[in-house]
Amino acid sequence: MYDLPPDLPRLRTLEQQLTIWIGHVRAAIAAAEQRETERRTGEERRPPTPDWIVELGIGVGAPLSEVHAGDCYAAGKRRRAIDRDQARSLLADGIRACTHCRPDTTLGVLG
Repeated sequence: MYDLPPDLPRLRTLEQQLTIWIGHVRAAIAAAEQRETERRTGEERRPPTPDWIVELGIGVGAPLSEVHAGDCYAAGKRRRAIDRDQARSLLADGIRACTHCRPDTTLGVLG
């Protein structure tokens, strides 16, 4: 049959160890399912990426810093979503365009 011990005490010990392992595996499965549920919920609740953003200066009343595409990796943490018309207007008013995502080129605003 299998390579199992022939006597009852050792078989009972093996059964107990396997029962403990099954409990560990089930707990790990439950934790993985919980993480997956939380990940999906987070993705569903995450707001959509804006088309355009403006990077804000430091401090109250500080001037705006740069205009970026919404998915630009170079945008800082202090930012606000803006629409296409606002982005064009800010660029036309002299707010700097990001040199990485080039919103001025995309929006057709040449400085």
